[in-house]
Amino acid sequence: MTTIALQSLKFSIELWIDFQKVKSWLEHMKFINEFDAKAFFIENKDIINAKPFVKWVWWKRQLIEQFKRLFPSDYNNYFEPFLWWGAVFFNLQKEKSFLSDVNAELINLYQVIKSKPKDLIKFLENQEISKERFEEIRAWDRLEWWLNNFTKIERAGRFIYMNRTCFNGLYRVNSKWQFNVPFWKYSNPDIVQKENILNASRLLKETKAEIKLQSFEKVLDKAQTWDFVYFDPPYDVLTESANFTSYNENWFGRDMQSKLRDVFVELDNRWCKVMLSNHNTPFIRELFEWYRFEIVKARRNVNSKGSGRGEVDEIVVMNY
Repeated sequence: MTTIALQSLKFSIELWIDFQKVKSWLEHMKFINEFDAKAFFIENKDIINAKPFVKWVWWKRQLIEQFKRLFPSDYNNYFEPFLWWGAVFFNLQKEKSFLSDVNAELINLYQVIKSKPKDLIKFLENQEISKERFEEIRAWDRLEWWLNNFTKIERAGRFIYMNRTCFNGLYRVNSKWQFNVPFWKYSNPDIVQKENILNASRLLKETKAEIKLQSFEKVLDKAQTWDFVYFDPPYDVLTESANFTSYNENWFGRDMQSKLRDVFVELDNRWCKVMLSNHNTPFIRELFEWYRFEIVKARRNVNSKGSGRGEVDEIVVMNY
């Protein structure tokens, strides 16, 4: 075990901070001595413990704990081309991180939180939590030229508001690209998340996170040898009739899964470290048959039908 790894283990145990986070910060900050390092972690513990501000279906949270043992121990830059709730970024906190997605409202949210968190918090603090207000805000994207009628702060606030008050935190659009998840009456939902948004903003700045609206194949423009790329795409369908997994206007079908495989292979040829998660279907196993994989379990209860709930196998493909 390297010196940094030993120090990471020591601080992780003493300060109750995740090992991978400690290791990333030790590599980034290059402290002169152990006293300075410990003082830094104590002073910045709230930032380091920042959590995803986007709510996602709860079974995704289960997977992160299973993923931790599968992450590479050493790498250079970090890329997450299917960003969504950014759970892996928040767990790794690597400098430098390249975060991207094709969901324009999601990327706007991350950019606003990084640059103008206080303005976003102010907007959210002024919102009433009710079905009437939810439906009013949800209807914004029914307006003509709606992106030009609302500020980036308002759009980011809309995203957080709906994400925190809609059914299961789902993001789904209809054929007209309009958000169509219904309101859900939670008891006292925290739509403001003041401290966490402020801490997440500082984390995005400290890690020099580059946040871009772009498709996954653009990762090839910058990823180089020894960088780590994690792909968490819209999953392959478990049944031919399923189409629920799309969370943006561009349907991610099997042709796109195949294109993603080609990008995976190209990154592998560059000696990048690549990890991908997906449904454990015959199609996905065939696409990545030449690579190492592990099966992890996730219990789901999103489906409206009882037969669609329960424990589901997910595949994690790695080239290392």
